[in-house]
Amino acid sequence: MTTTPVMIGTGALSIDDVVAVAREGAPVQLSEEARAAIAETRAHIDHLAEQPTPVYGVSTGFGALARRHIPAEKRAQLQCSLVRSHAAGSGPEVETEVIRALMLLRLSTLATGRTGVRVEVADTYAQFLNAGITPVVHEYGSLGCSGDLAPLSHCALALMGEGVVRDREGNVLDAGQALSQAGITPVELKEKEGLALINGTDGMLGQLCLAIRDFQNLARCADLATAMSVQGLRGTTGVFEPHLQALRPHPGQAAAAANILALCEDSPIVSAAFEEFAKTHVQDAYSVRCAPQVAGGFRDTLEHAIAVANRELASAVDNPVVTLEGEVRSNGNFHGAPVAYVLDFLAIVAADLASISERRTDRFLDPARNRGLHPFLANDPGVDSGHMIAQYTQAAIVSEMKRLAAPASVDSIPSSAMQEDHVSMGWSAARKLRKSVDGLARVLAVEILTAARGIDMREQEPSEPVKGVIEALRKEVPGVGPDRFLAPEIEGTRRLVVDGSLLAAAESTGVTLT
Repeated sequence: MTTTPVMIGTGALSIDDVVAVAREGAPVQLSEEARAAIAETRAHIDHLAEQPTPVYGVSTGFGALARRHIPAEKRAQLQCSLVRSHAAGSGPEVETEVIRALMLLRLSTLATGRTGVRVEVADTYAQFLNAGITPVVHEYGSLGCSGDLAPLSHCALALMGEGVVRDREGNVLDAGQALSQAGITPVELKEKEGLALINGTDGMLGQLCLAIRDFQNLARCADLATAMSVQGLRGTTGVFEPHLQALRPHPGQAAAAANILALCEDSPIVSAAFEEFAKTHVQDAYSVRCAPQVAGGFRDTLEHAIAVANRELASAVDNPVVTLEGEVRSNGNFHGAPVAYVLDFLAIVAADLASISERRTDRFLDPARNRGLHPFLANDPGVDSGHMIAQYTQAAIVSEMKRLAAPASVDSIPSSAMQEDHVSMGWSAARKLRKSVDGLARVLAVEILTAARGIDMREQEPSEPVKGVIEALRKEVPGVGPDRFLAPEIEGTRRLVVDGSLLAAAESTGVTLT
């Protein structure tokens, strides 16, 4: 758990801030600048609430009911009714880290002073995060427009002391009980506040930020897996040389090729195979030779996603929004399309990166293509099956990832009596991307596990970085031998991929992976 607080001001949070609060449990602190901005705008909302002229979100209904003027005595009920009715999610619970990211990002928008809530509402949100209270949010309910309504409404409901939450230890409690135990006073909503708490792209953006962090790690793991396969398959590294990459100057491709080349430098396996390769093989298969092109496209797409995430992190998403000039303006900034698109783009490139990894694994298992290794890397072929079914598992995951690559953002189902007649489905894109993140980690783990076994079956040693990786892996997974229970070895390798242990082992030899 991280104890350094993340300061929330009127400006943008970073992706690192989101990960720190959501995944590492960092506390939050509202800056004095943010508190002043919130208070100033709230005073303006209070003034508008006293005027006879209807103002959307302040003294009117919402969505298709926006034309109805609401008398002052019913406005608190209006805000509470909005939250209660919109907390209509269904299905499995969403992960704690996703909800913490969502809450942090909503608080960040409140802190801009553009939403019109009172300071005590923002303070209560911060208290929730710092107390480790996580509202129970369900898988289904958001169409990504007007933002993540149902997920955010479940969080807003908990601020009111209603609904269900989990405490820091994961226990399920009534929200009122959890607030009482934490010494937090439930919020009594006033004009505009219910609306401000539920209008935003925070759920899909939070999941994008978390996926970006995971993919940054997995991009380097993909290069590591490739370098291990190049050596285990007695391939060549000439195609990764910088002057060849410069002929097609995609930055991601150059970075991936440089990583692979560095991880293969001075490899005895590659050196021993050099003359034989030139005489008998001429070229490696596409899955080896074109690895930087595929991994590079993945990296470049990830960079685009980072740019979109940073723009969204700098946004104040609400409807209506209070402008810097003090106008309360209806707008369409809650539409999740920009975020939904990159969530879908990432699912596509993750599926292809997994696909090429699976193809390299398959080459290890085929004696017609593995350049002198046992069929299926079996210890005693015929008696043992080796990694035959590990590749089946990999193929099943890749097939699932291809289905997950079908974009959610091209779909739209009209809602709210045709007022909200085009929606982004960004939340759905984010939910399936989380499965793709997990799938890619598992596929790369199988390739690394298989390549390590193939290398161990060779007479020559690998490069120093790959040797260090295999030594780290062997602390968790035994080496070549008769068939044994394989599932725990795959899972152990996956953990080492996800927590960065294998990358750390490679870099401990002096290699820097970008």
